Amino acid sequence: MAKKKVNVYGADWCSKTTRTRDHLQRRGVEFDYIDVDADPAASQWVKDQNGGKEKKPTVDVSGRILSEPSNAELDAALKATGLLQPQN
Repeated sequence: MAKKKVNVYGADWCSKTTRTRDHLQRRGVEFDYIDVDADPAASQWVKDQNGGKEKKPTVDVSGRILSEPSNAELDAALKATGLLQPQN
């Protein structure tokens, strides 16, 4: 099975995490969700990416790390990595 190229690190209670996950689902982009409240290693990884802060969500799009991205920022990264085709 091919490895998914999008990982969303966040928390179930976080509205920005929910928005990001919903946006990816609407776009038809497959992703893995990692709950940083349940995974201490993931929490540490997020802090390492964000200068010690646990910013939610932190999204890894094929190696591009986005902290608390807007939907437009997320779409731009998805298009740049070929995971989202430009819409007509």
